[in-house]
Amino acid sequence: MYFCAVNFNRRNLSNEELLSIYKELLYPRIIEEKMLILLRQGKIGKWFSGIGQEAISVGATLALEHDEYILPLHRNLGVFTSRKIPFKKLFAQWQGKKSGFTKGRDRSFHFGANEYHIVGMISHLGAMLGVANGISTAHLLNNDKKISLVFSGDGGTSEGDFHEAMNVAAVWSLPVIFLIENNGYGLSTPSNEQFRCKQFIDKGIGYGMEAYQVDGNNILEVYHKVNELASSMRNAPRPILLECMTFRMRGHEEASGTKYVPQELFDEWGKKDPISNFEKFLFEEGILNEAVKQQVYDELKAGMDEDLAEVFAEAEITADTEEELNDVYAPHTQILTAPSTNNVSNKRLVDAISDGLRQSMEKYDNTVVMGQDVAEYGGVFKITENFYKMFGKARVRNTPITESSILGAGYGLAIKGYKAIVEMQFSDFVSCGFNQIVNNLAKSHYRWAQAADVVVRMPTGAGVGAGPFHSQSTEAWFFHVPGLKIVYPSNPYDAKGLLCASIEDPNPVMFFEHKALYRSIEAPVPDDYYTLEIGKAISVQSGDELSIITYGWGVQWAIEACKHLGISAEIIDLRTLLPWDKDSVKQAVEKTGKVLVLHEDTMIGGIGGEIAAWIGEYCFQHLDAPVKRVASLDTPVPLAKDLEENFLAKKRLNAALEELRNW
Repeated sequence: MYFCAVNFNRRNLSNEELLSIYKELLYPRIIEEKMLILLRQGKIGKWFSGIGQEAISVGATLALEHDEYILPLHRNLGVFTSRKIPFKKLFAQWQGKKSGFTKGRDRSFHFGANEYHIVGMISHLGAMLGVANGISTAHLLNNDKKISLVFSGDGGTSEGDFHEAMNVAAVWSLPVIFLIENNGYGLSTPSNEQFRCKQFIDKGIGYGMEAYQVDGNNILEVYHKVNELASSMRNAPRPILLECMTFRMRGHEEASGTKYVPQELFDEWGKKDPISNFEKFLFEEGILNEAVKQQVYDELKAGMDEDLAEVFAEAEITADTEEELNDVYAPHTQILTAPSTNNVSNKRLVDAISDGLRQSMEKYDNTVVMGQDVAEYGGVFKITENFYKMFGKARVRNTPITESSILGAGYGLAIKGYKAIVEMQFSDFVSCGFNQIVNNLAKSHYRWAQAADVVVRMPTGAGVGAGPFHSQSTEAWFFHVPGLKIVYPSNPYDAKGLLCASIEDPNPVMFFEHKALYRSIEAPVPDDYYTLEIGKAISVQSGDELSIITYGWGVQWAIEACKHLGISAEIIDLRTLLPWDKDSVKQAVEKTGKVLVLHEDTMIGGIGGEIAAWIGEYCFQHLDAPVKRVASLDTPVPLAKDLEENFLAKKRLNAALEELRNW
C-alpha cells in the first residue's frame, strides 16, 4: 500500500479557486452521507460508495475542459457533480424514475449525457476503455485539440479490454488519459491476488506510453497532474497512463460490507482522508474557518431535501409497451435512393460490396473504416483495396489484432457523430468482441438515447474448406439481441444497395457477406449509389407448389434445387434477419400452404426455428403440411471437402423438398 503525508502545493491557484475546489470536493461527500442514511432507512435499494476517493473524480474533472469527455465508473460521483448535473436529476436516475437519464431502464451511473460530456459505464468492466479511444480518434480527425479521460479500477485492468484499449491508443497516438484508481481491492479480492506487478505505472513501458503515479487522496496533486498532462496532450496527442493511489473506505457496495479488509488499513487510510486533510490545509492558509466551513456545508446541502422529496413523490413508472419497443432503435425513416443514371455493369458480390462501401465513404465524409489489414493490404478479401489512397489512412485505419477495442472505438466515434464501419476479418472472430456489440452498441439507444451508428461487416459462411474457425454461420448469435439490425444479402445487387442503406442507418447493423459467394456469382448492378429497404424481403422466384423461406447462400441452393427437381416454388429471400419481414412470409404461406425454412446455420437454435414457430402460431390455418426446416448438421464446420459437403444443409435439401411436395 501507499502511505505518505499529505502535502498540498497550491502553485498559482488563488484563494477563490481553492475554495471553489473545496466545495466541489465536499459536495459528493455530503450526497453520499445522505445516501447511506436513506439506505439504512430502506428508502433506496443499493449504493456504491466512493467515500475516501473523491479527490480523484473531482480533481480530474476540474482539470479538464468542460467539453472533454469523461468515462467514469461506480465510485465517481464527483465527476457528475463537478460537471454540474442537478442533484434532482441524478437522484431520479438512481431511483429508476421516468425523469432520470434512462427513463427507469438502468440504475446508478449506467447512463451517458452528451450535454455534460459524460459516457457512463456498463457493468462489464473495461468495456468503456475502447470507447474512449473512439472519442479521441474523433478528436484527431476533427483536429479540435481535445482529450478524453477514462477510469478503470485496479481490478478492471485484468480484463482483456484494458490491454486492447491501451495498445490501440498507443499505436494510434490517441489523446486519452487512462486513469487507474488503485484502491487495493477488486470487490473483496486484494491486489496480491489480482496482479503481480508492483505498480501499474510499470505497465506503461510495455505499451510505449508515459505513465505517472500520484496520491489519489491529494486533490491538488490530482488536479495539477491531470491539468498538466491534458495541456500537453492537446498539442502533442498521445495516451498516458495515470495511476491514482487511494483506498475504498466502504464496501464494494454497501451490502458486501468490509469484513475482509484488515482494520489497520482503515486506520492508516483514514488519516489520509481527502476532505479532512484539504480542510486542514485551507485552515492553515487562512482560506477556511469554522464559520465559512459551516456556510459552505449549508449552501451545498440547501435544496437537497426538497429535491429528494420531489423525486420520492414522483409516480412510479407505468409501462408503455409501445414506447419501450420504439426506443429500442434510434428513429430512422429510410428514404430510398434510386440510381441517378441507367448505367449498369456486371459485378461480383465482392465488387458490389466494395463499390457500395466506396460510394458511401464519398457520400458521407464522416465515415471511418477500421479493421485488420484494411489499408495498404486492402483487407483479406480485397474489398478495401486502394481505399487508403482515396480517403487517407485517417479514415481507412489498420487496427492491431483486436476486436473488442475496435468495436468500442466504433461506438466512441458514433458518440462524436461519425459513422463507423468495422470489418471483422472473419465473422468467427467477432466472438472476441461480443460484449461491445450486445451490451454497448445494441443497448445504447434504449438506455440513453445515443445512436450507435456502427456497421459491422461480417465475412461469413462455409463452402470454402476453411474449417471450424473460419466457416461458422454466426448470425443467430445476434438474432436474440434487441437493438441490432442484421442484414444478409444473397446477390450482388442486394449487397450494394443494402450496404449503402446500412451505412445510412444510425443503428448498429451486422452486415453478413458470404465468402463462398464473393467471387462465384455475378449480376448486373447499377454503377451509381442506391439503397434498398432494410427489413423488406423479396420474392426471387414465383411458384405455387410450396414456399421456401431462406437467405444468403440458401437462396442459391433453393433456386438450383427447384430447377433440378422441377418444383414450382415461391422462394422468399429474407435479406434482413432482424427485423425480419413477417408480412412477406405470411403471404408466401397463404399462397402455397406448404413451407420449408432453409438456412446454412446449424439446426438447433437457428433462425429458422423462430420463423417456423411464428408461422405455426400466426399462419396455422393456411398450412397444408407441417412447417419443415432444413439446416446444417449440429456439429462444428469440418475441414475436409466431403465432410463439409455432408455438413451443409444443401446435402439434405432435395429430399426435404420432395417430401414436402408429396405431403
